Formats: sequence, structure tokens, C-alpha cells
Amino acid sequence: MAETLTPPSPIVAGLTCRCPRCGKGRMFQGYLTLRPSCEACGLDFSFADAGDGPAFFVMSIVGIVVVGLALWVEFAFEPPIWLHLVLWFGLSAILSLALVRPSKGLLVALQYHHKAEEGRLHK
Repeated sequence: MAETLTPPSPIVAGLTCRCPRCGKGRMFQGYLTLRPSCEACGLDFSFADAGDGPAFFVMSIVGIVVVGLALWVEFAFEPPIWLHLVLWFGLSAILSLALVRPSKGLLVALQYHHKAEEGRLHK
């Protein structure tokens, strides 16, 4: 009896930076550079173009979190401005670096799952 493989959830595959078709191979060869193809199933990643999507979502999420925390700290503790600068620049950098790779993986996996392609005009 042939074994049928169920594709992994695009959310799980994307957030763990695994191949959206098999869920086993790694999607990235560097920090944000996609591999040419999956090392496990051979899926060609040339279809993937996340563009500026990951950066936009990361900036939005980090901005909301950091501004909310900065306001809470200001009203609760009234620290000096230099402490605000150290805290929030550092937190922004750490959160941005931690979130950009999984968000790019998620957008690539969702592109594969939904068979998203570049729009074309028919003449």
C-alpha cells in the first residue's frame, strides 16, 4: 500500500522555517536567504517572493509592542530619557531580528499553500 503524505500546515512549516511541501527540509541557507530548493523533497523555491511583507509585519508588531511598553514604563516609573533610549532601541532590535525570519518563512509557506503568483494582465 502506498503511503500518502499529508502536507504540513503552512503555518507550522513557515514559522519553523521548513519546506512547505514536505515539512522536513530547511527553507533558508543563510539568515534570510532562501535555498534554491528543498534538501529533502527537491521543491524549487524560485516561486517564492515575500518582498517587503515580512519587514512590514515585523515593524508593525514591534512598533505596537515597544510603544505600548514605553508608555506604560513612562507613566508607571518615569525613568530618565537615556534609559528609555537604551531599553527601547535594544528591544526593537532584538524583537525585529527574532521575528523577521519566521515571518518570511510563514509568507513563503502561505504563497506555496495558496499557489500565489505574480498578477498578470490578459490581453
